[in-house]
Amino acid sequence: MEKVRTMENKRMQFFERYLSVWVLLCMVAGVALGKVFPEAVHRISEIEFVRNSHVNAPIAVLIWLMIYPMMLKIDFAGIKGVARRPKGLFITLFVNWLVKPFSMALLAWFFFRVVFSNLVSPADAQQYTAGLIILAAAPCTAMVFVWSYLTDGDPAYTLAQVAINDLIMLVAFAPIVMFLLGVADVIIPSRVLVTSVVVFIVIPLLAGFLSRHFLIKARGEAWFNENFLARFHPVTIFALLATLTLIFAFQAGNITTKWVAVILIAIPILLQVYFNSALVYGLMRLFKVPHNVASPGALIGASNFFELAVAVAITLFGPTSGAALATVVGVLVEVPVMLSVCRICNQSRDWYRETTATTAP
Repeated sequence: MEKVRTMENKRMQFFERYLSVWVLLCMVAGVALGKVFPEAVHRISEIEFVRNSHVNAPIAVLIWLMIYPMMLKIDFAGIKGVARRPKGLFITLFVNWLVKPFSMALLAWFFFRVVFSNLVSPADAQQYTAGLIILAAAPCTAMVFVWSYLTDGDPAYTLAQVAINDLIMLVAFAPIVMFLLGVADVIIPSRVLVTSVVVFIVIPLLAGFLSRHFLIKARGEAWFNENFLARFHPVTIFALLATLTLIFAFQAGNITTKWVAVILIAIPILLQVYFNSALVYGLMRLFKVPHNVASPGALIGASNFFELAVAVAITLFGPTSGAALATVVGVLVEVPVMLSVCRICNQSRDWYRETTATTAP
């Protein structure tokens, strides 16, 4: 019988078991830093990877540290097998591109134009809706590898899902956002989009591929797995926490002065994450896709490329806009909620496998 691993019995047992607590503490610490040292935080926030790209260099480095260890684990030769198991990929793409952006637009309209219409002005409602649409139209990339690791996902399949999403995003992100915003003259800056994909995906992907190839060739696979790779176990989680601390430090003013708006924005995001993750997970089980594809697929289907969304919202509407605030609230809600989805996927593994254990996608 295949050994079932969960978050509790991975190498970082205690730390990962209470990861939600550390995430919340880092968010609080980030806001505190932003309020106590606003000038220093502002200087850090202005360090761009490429001039006028709105991609923050310190966050880019931290995201590399998140992704690189997981890229090292991927046997890139195994990606070829994904084409022979396409069902999981099709389900993820269906939810990412045909369900999630439109369901978020509907939720944003319903809450800010109907439910919360007496609590926010029409102008703010428009801004919050725009931010939520931008957030939902960018499928998660970098963070997916963290979620996949925590749910024992198939790394090669996860990489294939992310790679195809990135290719689609290059041509579909701007048209979807423009269509849902209903503003013909909204221009999504291609520099921000392309730079984000290159910085957050292409660079760590190439680094992981080249490191794995040349180190295994030089020292052997056993040395690579037992010595080199083993050193990176804690790096991903620490980089995640540092990234969250910085993001919340950058947006400390918005979060503390508009806390009512933060709560209102969080509600449709929360519903969207659970709805889409449940939809993907249920469809995967219905079509008998293995659990190590279904879990990261559910997380890809629910989470968002918040680094790109924040950059685009700031570029289009400004750093203190309601749209930018909405994308930052996406980070606030998404990370703790995605950790809960990871836990649900892990704890439901036996239930899921009752009908899918022997069937390939």
